[in-house]
Amino acid sequence: QVQLVESGGGLVQSGGSLRLSCTTSKFPLDEYAVVWARQVPGKESEGVSCINNREDTKYYSDSVKGRFTTSMDAAKNTVYLQMTGLKPEDTAIYSCASDIICAWAVIAGRGVVVPSSQIGPWGQGTQVTVAS
Repeated sequence: QVQLVESGGGLVQSGGSLRLSCTTSKFPLDEYAVVWARQVPGKESEGVSCINNREDTKYYSDSVKGRFTTSMDAAKNTVYLQMTGLKPEDTAIYSCASDIICAWAVIAGRGVVVPSSQIGPWGQGTQVTVAS
């Protein structure tokens, strides 16, 4: 299985924007779902978004809905995560992975993107730091 490669992280002020990229040269991303997740050291990983071009679906966790947008450029074989209205609590390492399907569930009263059991390996990730 192939890790995807993320880029685009950095340091931004609260309220600012960043665009993350996720790509690979090994297989066409538009034949899979692509999940973005984030993790803070010491805490569980949180699914952020999922895009599936074959099924024309996009899912977002409640924590980012309305602020983050995922998209795919098939010609560049790249999935983007456009992040706006960034908050200090968005600070995390963001990673992407290919999956067979996009899924979303309500857990503890919050809607979250849920990777399937067949999700591919996560990339190394890119650090996003939001200063208050």
